[in-house]
Amino acid sequence: QALEDQYSPSHWSPRLGRDTIIQAHIATMAAATQRAQASVQTALHIPYGYGDREKLDIYFPPDPSETFPVLVYIHGGYWQCLSKEESGFAAPPLVSQGVGVVAVGYDIAPKGHMDAMVLQVRRSIAFLVERYSRIRGVYLCGHSAGAHLAAMVLSTDWTEYGVVPDIKGAVLVSGVYDLEPILHTYVNDELNMTREVAQRNSPVWCIAPAASVAVACEVLVAVAQHDSPEFHRQSQEYGQALRAAGWSVSMLDLSGVDHFDIIEKLSEESYVLTQVEGELPSSL
Repeated sequence: QALEDQYSPSHWSPRLGRDTIIQAHIATMAAATQRAQASVQTALHIPYGYGDREKLDIYFPPDPSETFPVLVYIHGGYWQCLSKEESGFAAPPLVSQGVGVVAVGYDIAPKGHMDAMVLQVRRSIAFLVERYSRIRGVYLCGHSAGAHLAAMVLSTDWTEYGVVPDIKGAVLVSGVYDLEPILHTYVNDELNMTREVAQRNSPVWCIAPAASVAVACEVLVAVAQHDSPEFHRQSQEYGQALRAAGWSVSMLDLSGVDHFDIIEKLSEESYVLTQVEGELPSSL
């Protein structure tokens, strides 16, 4: 039961009850995404594959005829809920600074299994940079399960994809980087991972040496004050493992937020993570 609680983010929020916070989170993200789509130039449901969820939503900066950096957002939901439909919430403040935002869809459990999800997200990045030649620099952002998938993108052998995306930075928010503990919780009821699947899809165990990365990539590993001790441990150990492999890593423990509003606040221009993401393209 103790492990179940550690991997139940709703158990740790001081704001709302366990039964209400997840629904409130989904509603908040969906409403912010609707506002973004009403105010920003978009191209929605762009297929990068043949599956129903293998689609991208793209939020363009004011002058997309120029070259522009993109922030690729990979949604959370413990690999079994949420979608790209709630993932455009961060677009307005970034688009106003000339950064395009791309929300990635992928097959969630039980239809999707872990190997397939990792493959889909990697293919979406390859498709994006091949399809849009004006992109100059890719920045990844993932929350929770999405942080796990973004971290797996960092370990990709791109020779298999025929393209090497210019990934310049990653913002990993309240993620899970070692999937083995998940095997022993309710989360795996839908995922049905074996130990072998968990091990080969655990970012902490498949970190590429920084020297093998074509360009310098800045990684920010962020965690919420009101995330569980296990989420804090996972973030700390993954950040340390990246550093040991030669990556440039910053760690950020954000006070006053929980597992959910740590990412919801990306719709606010004054929020520290929003400012970090806006500064990444100009600082690298």
